[in-house]
Amino acid sequence: MAAAIRLKQVNPELSVVVLEKGAEVGEHILSGAVVDPIGVDRLLPGWREQEGHPFKTKVKDDQFLFLGSSASLRLPNFMMPPLMNNHGNYIVSLGLVCRWLAEKAEALDVEIYPGFAATEVLYNNEGAVIGIATGDMGIEKDDEPGPNFTRGMELHGKYVLICEGVRGSLAKQLIAKFDLSKDREPQKFGIGIKELWQVKPENHKPGLVQHSFGWPLDMKTGGGSFLYHLEDNTVAVGFVVHLNYKNPYLYPFEEFQRFKTHPAIGGTFEGGKRLSYGARAITEGGYQSVPKLTFPGGALIGCSAGFVNMPRIKGSHNAVLSGMLAAEKIAAAISVGRAHDEVAEIEAEWREGDIGKDLKRVRNVKPLWSKFGTLVGVGLGGLDMWTNQLFGFSFFGTLKHGKTDAQSLEAASKHKPIAYPRPDGALTFDRLSSVFLSSTNHEENQPVHLQVKDMELQKRSEHDVYAGPSTRYCPAGVYEWVEKDGEETYVINAQNCVHCKTCDIKDPNQNINWVPPQGGEGPFYANM
Repeated sequence: MAAAIRLKQVNPELSVVVLEKGAEVGEHILSGAVVDPIGVDRLLPGWREQEGHPFKTKVKDDQFLFLGSSASLRLPNFMMPPLMNNHGNYIVSLGLVCRWLAEKAEALDVEIYPGFAATEVLYNNEGAVIGIATGDMGIEKDDEPGPNFTRGMELHGKYVLICEGVRGSLAKQLIAKFDLSKDREPQKFGIGIKELWQVKPENHKPGLVQHSFGWPLDMKTGGGSFLYHLEDNTVAVGFVVHLNYKNPYLYPFEEFQRFKTHPAIGGTFEGGKRLSYGARAITEGGYQSVPKLTFPGGALIGCSAGFVNMPRIKGSHNAVLSGMLAAEKIAAAISVGRAHDEVAEIEAEWREGDIGKDLKRVRNVKPLWSKFGTLVGVGLGGLDMWTNQLFGFSFFGTLKHGKTDAQSLEAASKHKPIAYPRPDGALTFDRLSSVFLSSTNHEENQPVHLQVKDMELQKRSEHDVYAGPSTRYCPAGVYEWVEKDGEETYVINAQNCVHCKTCDIKDPNQNINWVPPQGGEGPFYANM
């Protein structure tokens, strides 16, 4: 949306089209979210004086907690590097922000088509990107056209910006085709699981932002939590597990449920009502994992490029800034008659601008956490952020990530199963009742959009070696191993999928490929 708006601001004569795979703009958007307004300030100066914007709750109190099994320690704010300070930021639903930006874009005559997922990249004879195609609709389970079959559309343009979010299906293809990850570190990810609650007025503290790390995860497993108090007695609570965890028995959804039972956390939700649920993968690789952004005919922007600042748990500000940068450079290229070439200026300039400066200061936090564990790694990461802040350098240089998250998983024989408590239905819940609150819907009579490349490999490795981790890492209960005719059979409940992309990331053999389902199907995140 930021790229579309900026293109029209620079040149109102340009024809700009936005495809949105959700049935409505923002329907599939899920984030914390505490938003740094730097991007919106530059995109829409004076927005604070306008009516109708979604930024209602300013951060008033910023807390950092280290959790033990039954106690908590609040870290003094003065110990935190200045970049971790949330004052001046806003607690908001990112879905509402997208809808608001869509209104701004349409007012500038941007054409927005919700319910159309881009499923194919189109190339010319020279191999440059010239557009995309939307998916066919009305294909039935047997891959044959049904009575409501509608052919997808081709959309051609001088340039194509890919902004699908984390682990986008087209972005993945383009990164491979143009070798955009050459000389970069592997991208790293986390799985973020979130609930929105209506709490009792006496438990509500508008503007409170609370982050924690530690329990219920062990000190070798990275992750943490957030509690954000919005307006109208609502509280967003979420839990992030870094997907480089080793134990295949780890169950991120159940870790989230356990987290809510901590004495420092559970009281907030006493007598409250859970309103909605969702999950989404998060990019965590940062500065050294961002692929080359440009290719002939287009560029990667936003979370397709991996611009999340991991310790801040923020990426929307960089998404807006990256959209603006790409728009300005592409508008300039079009103004001199260019088309379908590589706008290398985007790649050349992002590291020297605000995005690069934001990510460079925190580039070693993730690898230090991964290498040394929570206690030592977080401390070293904090020290590294301070040295970058004060002196502009790091004692560690730029550390590498090494393995992908899929390669990090270890065989089940090296670990023991984890016993998780049963849900109580008041504070803790099961996955299926949670998926119901995400309003996820997929037409069942369509091809499964979670493609297992080699089912025999899935049985031989995912099941026999790793004890079926997909049955646990999926936050929607999509995958099951069930006995059928005396054999273990892999069942894919694709209608439950909330489009988090964790399976595409964490499967140890990279044997699962996520592709968009038909139409605008998936979760419906009204205010997430």
